[in-house]
Amino acid sequence: MALLRLIPTDNGGKNDPAFAMRAGSGAKQPAEDLLYRVELWDGAGAVPERVLAIAASGSIAYGAYYAAAREYPDSVITLTHQGRVLIRWNGKSH
Repeated sequence: MALLRLIPTDNGGKNDPAFAMRAGSGAKQPAEDLLYRVELWDGAGAVPERVLAIAASGSIAYGAYYAAAREYPDSVITLTHQGRVLIRWNGKSH
């Protein structure tokens, strides 16, 4: 599975792997500004197993979280912002 870096861009369709243009500002946005993370946790829910997405926008991050919960319905998925858990999917209970 590939790591997706989701950020809003307005850079004329050019893809720059290290930076993206902030809409209308002309300023570069470094990867450190990608403060939202969607993580898949191990079976016990003790440690993150994989980062599924990172994003600068909360709405894009929530969309990635929602998609991850549908893709991995039996797994623990979290959406975090600066290390703080905003929402957690604990998997379907059987």
